[in-house]
Amino acid sequence: MSPNSDSILSQELSRRTALKALFGAASAAVLFGLPTRAHAAEASKETTDKLNAAQAQLDEVQAQLDSIANEYAALANKNAQTLNDIENVQGKIDDTQAQIDEKKAELKKKRNDLSDRVAASYKSGGTNILSLLLASGSFEELVANAHYVEKINKSDRDAIEDIQTIQAELDAQKTELEAQKANLEKLKDQQTAQMQDMQAKQQEVQTVLNGLSDDVKELMAQRDSEILAAAQAEEAARKAAAAAAAAANKNNSYSGGSSSGGGSYAPGTPQQNAGSGKQQAVVNACYSTPSPGQNWCAAWVTNVFRNAGVGYFGGNACDMFNAWCYSSDRSALQVGMIVADSSHSGTGAPGLIYGHVGIYVGGGIVMSNEGAITSKSLDSFISFYGTGSGVRWGWLGGIALS
Repeated sequence: MSPNSDSILSQELSRRTALKALFGAASAAVLFGLPTRAHAAEASKETTDKLNAAQAQLDEVQAQLDSIANEYAALANKNAQTLNDIENVQGKIDDTQAQIDEKKAELKKKRNDLSDRVAASYKSGGTNILSLLLASGSFEELVANAHYVEKINKSDRDAIEDIQTIQAELDAQKTELEAQKANLEKLKDQQTAQMQDMQAKQQEVQTVLNGLSDDVKELMAQRDSEILAAAQAEEAARKAAAAAAAAANKNNSYSGGSSSGGGSYAPGTPQQNAGSGKQQAVVNACYSTPSPGQNWCAAWVTNVFRNAGVGYFGGNACDMFNAWCYSSDRSALQVGMIVADSSHSGTGAPGLIYGHVGIYVGGGIVMSNEGAITSKSLDSFISFYGTGSGVRWGWLGGIALS
């Protein structure tokens, strides 16, 4: 990972941390949701459209950068193999040169031996027929001595010829290896030049990406500010409605009115509904809560549970997975549980860092925000998002809805 990549990653983490703090600060002002109204506070359409367009452009440039990085990695691997080949060929050249040097030394020794023997023979009068005749006790011994001398000379000549042949073969082999090395050196230079060009291109794209990233972060901050302002406005309206309803109830009680049923509460007061009612509220909220944007799966889950009247639970998908997802037993999976992983490779850096989270709505279906709200079978969800940490499920906030 390049220094620029490290910088972008740290900026993204800082942005996520700041946003978590923003929503955390607003948590006291977030509604559990009135029975007649279940939607998330939203930013303006203009801001959302600008953010989506900037995010799409950022994703496109990021894809280009990823493509360049993959090409660079492939070329770097080829270059490493070329360097290994050069090293191997050089080793063969060195081995061949050692054999050539050995044969040269052997040839020199053979020639010296033959030269010494000829010189000794000359000094002693030679090994001609007359000297053999005088030195031989019989004709048969003369023939034997002559044959022996001829054999020695032929053996020396054959040995010298063999050494010269081997040396010539080794010289040819060395020449061929040196040609191979020269070609590999040329290939290495070409690959190095390509890698340098790709590094320059990568830097250009990285610069564009940094600028787009700043634009997206600015638009995200604007969107988050608008969402928070809308949530605060909703909270103020809710409080006003609750105060008016409380006053009306108080007036009714003074006039002798009474509520029917097995218990009453002031409108807008959060209730921990038991049984399938609360589960159904979560399912209904899944279908009515819009997407807050690409890469904001956990924010959507937070909005769903807030709109369903369960409560506010912040954090990213990884946080939710670590805190509340404890089981992978399908028999334990119930409607309204969150289904999450803490890291997967299918969606690039965001998935690797933050994971993904959705909500089980029954019938083997998991709904989640993937830029748009999608419905996947549990098997498909696990197959795609379970490639890293694996997928688990549990009750968000530890609140059992069943």
